[in-house]
Amino acid sequence: MENQPEIVTKALEFAQWGWDLALQWLLSPAAWSQFGLLLVAYVAAVLATRRLHPALRGLIAPAEGQEGLIATVRRFVLAFLPLLLPLLAYLFTAIGESVTATLFGSSAVIAFGKRVFLFLAARILVSEIIRDPFLKLLGRYVLIPLMAIYAVGLLDLVSDKLNESVVHLGNISFSLMSLVRGLIAGSLLFWFGRWSNDQSAAYIGKQEELRPATRTLAAKAAEVTIFGLAFLLLMNIMGISLTSLAVLGGAIGVGLGFGLQKIASNFISGVILLLEGQATVGDYVALDGGEAGTIVKMTARAAILETFDGRWIVVPNEDFIVTRVVNYSDSGSANRYDAAFSVSYDTDINRVPALIEAAVARLPFVLQDPDGPDCELRGFGDSGIDFAVEFWVNGIDDGRNKYTSQVLFAVWNALKENGIEIPYPHRVVEIKSGSLT
Repeated sequence: MENQPEIVTKALEFAQWGWDLALQWLLSPAAWSQFGLLLVAYVAAVLATRRLHPALRGLIAPAEGQEGLIATVRRFVLAFLPLLLPLLAYLFTAIGESVTATLFGSSAVIAFGKRVFLFLAARILVSEIIRDPFLKLLGRYVLIPLMAIYAVGLLDLVSDKLNESVVHLGNISFSLMSLVRGLIAGSLLFWFGRWSNDQSAAYIGKQEELRPATRTLAAKAAEVTIFGLAFLLLMNIMGISLTSLAVLGGAIGVGLGFGLQKIASNFISGVILLLEGQATVGDYVALDGGEAGTIVKMTARAAILETFDGRWIVVPNEDFIVTRVVNYSDSGSANRYDAAFSVSYDTDINRVPALIEAAVARLPFVLQDPDGPDCELRGFGDSGIDFAVEFWVNGIDDGRNKYTSQVLFAVWNALKENGIEIPYPHRVVEIKSGSLT
């Protein structure tokens, strides 16, 4: 065994240590008494759980259909009832530990049992209580292995080894223990940051008295603040000096600055858009480049437009600043459209405006404010007299809102009901005497 790798030698040493410890416990009356106390503690915990579990459930569980903060907290606490058995076993074992330490001067087996009960509690927590997929993954691959190492009494040894291993990265140096601690803490911090950001965004979104642009800006500011604090707290947990990090970050920033100019420009443009409120979520806009649609989302880099046929167009925020933008809706303001039609030259055109205006005014989506329907004479065409009716609606005439089509239906029906002819092209062919060639 002398030529084996170091890791194999260490594993064999631990195996030998475990075997010696097991033999010592098997041959020791004190160890057997401690095993007996562990068994008694577990049985007592099972009996106590059978009595306490129904009582606690009835006390904590809210009434069916009850909502509100108190009901939510009670349901949250109720989810932890499966931990009752291992925690009671741990409590009873702790009582037994003080007894054995007094009688035999040793409580190693009892201490091992306590750690095993904590390991069982961790398994129940991950398998039965945690529902979030990310937290469940973190519990399965971090918490349970960590509790297993703690249960066998090797946690201090592993911690010492990780603290002794130091990694140097330029002016920054940190131990592997700091790295592991940072990975665990970072995962929890950024999960909590994401959850906090979702909650704050939902709360801000419910404040209807604020403009949509103000709500979006507040949500973005909350997001930057939450994740900024999480990053600073993570650096502090890992023990990394922010001064050294600033030097490294400055060097990286100089190298990447030129390549990130567009991203920075789009980010600043997005902040300007949110502050000025010239275009916000819900507005129907058209850009010089031909992009047109309703703004459904504004991110730090771009705005997402949805066309009337359901397609999404990603437009960089910078385009809203450096090009001309036509905002048709401005958060729900009215828009004016017109529908053209023609009547025959045999028509008494003085009757047409009143008939058409009355017919269009009866449509439910046509507004009377800022102005009602207005029928205008536009000109004298080749086949008929050209009119157009102007009308105001609270929306955009796009794929979902066929305002002009419904107005033309109303015009057609009004003209037909009043015997007014809608012309179509006529051609007069005059044949003079002689042969056609």
